[in-house]
Amino acid sequence: MANRHLARSVVLQTLFEWDTTGASEKDTLTILARNTAEFGGDDVDHPFMERLLLGVLAKKNDVDLIIEKAAPEWSLERIAPIDRNILRLGLYELLFADRAQVPAKVAINEAIELAKTFGGDSSGRFVNGVLGAVYKELGEPGKNEQGEKKMKREELPIERMGGAIVYTKHDGQYYLALVHDVFGRWTLSKGHVEQDATPAAGVARVIKEELNLNVKVEGQIGENEYVASHPEKGKVRKHVCFYLASCEFEPIVLKKSGGLDDAKWFRLKDIIDLNFYDDMLPIVTAAVQKLLDNASTHA
Repeated sequence: MANRHLARSVVLQTLFEWDTTGASEKDTLTILARNTAEFGGDDVDHPFMERLLLGVLAKKNDVDLIIEKAAPEWSLERIAPIDRNILRLGLYELLFADRAQVPAKVAINEAIELAKTFGGDSSGRFVNGVLGAVYKELGEPGKNEQGEKKMKREELPIERMGGAIVYTKHDGQYYLALVHDVFGRWTLSKGHVEQDATPAAGVARVIKEELNLNVKVEGQIGENEYVASHPEKGKVRKHVCFYLASCEFEPIVLKKSGGLDDAKWFRLKDIIDLNFYDDMLPIVTAAVQKLLDNASTHA
């Protein structure tokens, strides 16, 4: 069965691009086709995505009025673009989708998961509050329905990955190589390393393939784990070990795939104002502290 969560993620990305670039509604199917080819995998429900996208656009005015009524202290312009389009998608499914296909609780939970994944620190709470208010106004349909059993986190299949905080020293200052994703966050390069001889070898290969940098992998600096949707496996646990890795100061050549759209060198003092994912902050902070400690030791 095609992965509906992944499909919603691709539709959300399409809505976000349409909303923020001024693209016409008639161009959205072209944008959707491009995003599906890049991020959708082989097992995606194309008719579902087209129906969802066109449905949201057709009901946009109605949905926007509902957002304004449910969140009167927030004008549409004040709501972050990613949150605004998560609300549009979630409200469309909550109010206008076939409830036999998309129960109310599924519509709300899917929107909240999208907000947690792609939004800011408070996006999940905000989306939950708006959709919850509308849900109560509807009389809480399906409240007592028994949902299907959910797998516990530890029961999900796990994928081992490796990534790196890539650094260099140039003109007497440390620089970090960071990548930027299509949802507006700066993060770290990572990839699968199960097939490599060692995690370090895998990380070196990943960085070469993604950034065209030849790195020397040093010690592990941190790790994290998150649940993601795979087009064939469904939900999986992705466990990522991050290493400190050094290289020469040379141009970064980003291989644009997997949702990344930019990569740059940043001086340590310039990264404080960047928009990171919450689970990346402790890892980046630990790396910065180690570099500063090294600089102090060798001063």
